[in-house]
Amino acid sequence: MSHSTADAGEVYDYIIVGAGSAGCLLANRLSADPNTKVLLLEAGGKDNYHWIHIPVGYLYLMGNPRADWGYTTAAEPGLNGRSLNYPRGRVLGGCSSINGMIYMRGQSRDYDLWRQMGNPGWGWDDVLPYFKAHEDQWALEPEAFDGLHERGGEWRIEKPRISWEILDAFRDAAAEAGIPKTDDFNGGNNEGCGYFHVNQKAGVRWNTSKGFLNPIKHRRNLTIETDAFVDWLILDKKHVKGLAYRRKSETLMAFSARETILAAGSIGTPQILQLSGIGPGPVLKKAGVTVLHELKGVGENLQDHLQIRCAYKVSGVSTMNEQYQSWLKRAGFALEYAVRRRGPMTMAPSQLGAFTKSDPSRDTPNIQYHVQPLTLPKFGEPLDPFPAFTASVCNVRPTSRGHVRIVSPDAKVHPEIHPNYLATEDDRRVAADSVRVTRRIISMPALQKYRPEEFRPGPEIDGDEALAKAAGDIATTIFHPVSTAKMGNDDRAVVDARLKVHGLTGLRVIDASVMPSITSGNTNAPTMMIAEKGARMVLEDARK
Repeated sequence: MSHSTADAGEVYDYIIVGAGSAGCLLANRLSADPNTKVLLLEAGGKDNYHWIHIPVGYLYLMGNPRADWGYTTAAEPGLNGRSLNYPRGRVLGGCSSINGMIYMRGQSRDYDLWRQMGNPGWGWDDVLPYFKAHEDQWALEPEAFDGLHERGGEWRIEKPRISWEILDAFRDAAAEAGIPKTDDFNGGNNEGCGYFHVNQKAGVRWNTSKGFLNPIKHRRNLTIETDAFVDWLILDKKHVKGLAYRRKSETLMAFSARETILAAGSIGTPQILQLSGIGPGPVLKKAGVTVLHELKGVGENLQDHLQIRCAYKVSGVSTMNEQYQSWLKRAGFALEYAVRRRGPMTMAPSQLGAFTKSDPSRDTPNIQYHVQPLTLPKFGEPLDPFPAFTASVCNVRPTSRGHVRIVSPDAKVHPEIHPNYLATEDDRRVAADSVRVTRRIISMPALQKYRPEEFRPGPEIDGDEALAKAAGDIATTIFHPVSTAKMGNDDRAVVDARLKVHGLTGLRVIDASVMPSITSGNTNAPTMMIAEKGARMVLEDARK
């Protein structure tokens, strides 16, 4: 299958594909000049569904076709043959409308490594100004900013509006185990234990649609189309001149006088490239797509964070598990939220975080905890009926690499997503060590008064191989796919350091797929930094 270059459609200066964490910010920055005509296309609908805005609503968004693409992974050998649901935002605001709302930049070493991998301008000192450019930091007081934070930008950051005795005890136990308390994970080395900063405003989710689109959606030079499903890019030899997209049953064309920008995320972006004939020849041919531009790395190098959900029964302390069993308590949650915008309905999926080393040989913290005052067999299932908490731990620098590959020339057919979790010896060792670190924290006096009993994976499981296998049984994604159109100059790189696709003109990728390697923590804030820096590059190049 190949695509013609018919010329009938509106012409814009810039076309942005995807109104997610990157796309909304890009639309804001590129349409700031009233003489620049911008088209923003979003395959999903508007973000007017009430569960998007109530923080605990993420429970009703994942797997819901109103907000989620509903992807699943291939059966994963490292997960003992299990396939995982793979939520991705399909709505204005993208994943910022359905994610865990955690503001996390990663470590300075992540970005310094990007620079060392052949990407000038992407070191920590280079990217810090782009994090600060849109930051509105209210979780810290200005005297604690230390040159690292700003107030007044579009991206609201606050403290969580609920605390739990069991989480405070975990924080104390972590300190007893040598993990210091911290109030800010975002200074460059995120070692420590503390409450996460969240993207909320007074107990309501803050997404990129609210932050970047709502204030500017009436600009006359900006066109925002929802339910606009991109089929393929239109190539004229090695120049991308626009794209074809579907709205309802109609196929439309749009053309870019300057650039087409893919911001469709780590699944959507490689899928669109491959459907357009841009990618690894064997993958395209197998799917029935004509190869127009061979690029080996498109859809390869997939990286993600896998969380091992260790769970402990406790006594003598309240957790969400038993509170949720009571209709009366649940009515109280709703009332507290309605009246004060406080309480359990303001909860992000995880409130307390920690970063530490899985073993002393690591140069900086390489594992991250998401600690929750609840347990459940798996997402979508009811909470366990007894008091318990989850100490979920993930390797933030996995060495396993997977892929995203189309299996059909039809854009509506989901690609194969194969993260390839726990495929390397290092990842399996870190998984085993992570469970041991967790057990050490739990053994500390601050938690022992609640008589914690491990029931996932189970105290009888020990030894590297047994622990790695058990991790495969209980681990799940933490929803951070990146790097499927990586930045660099090796033969697997898809974009250069200015985010232009190698060997083509008129096309950039500006989203999480360009990360050369995954950041040490949640990936939403780094994606927005990439968009902020990418927008600056687009505007600089236009002036040239």
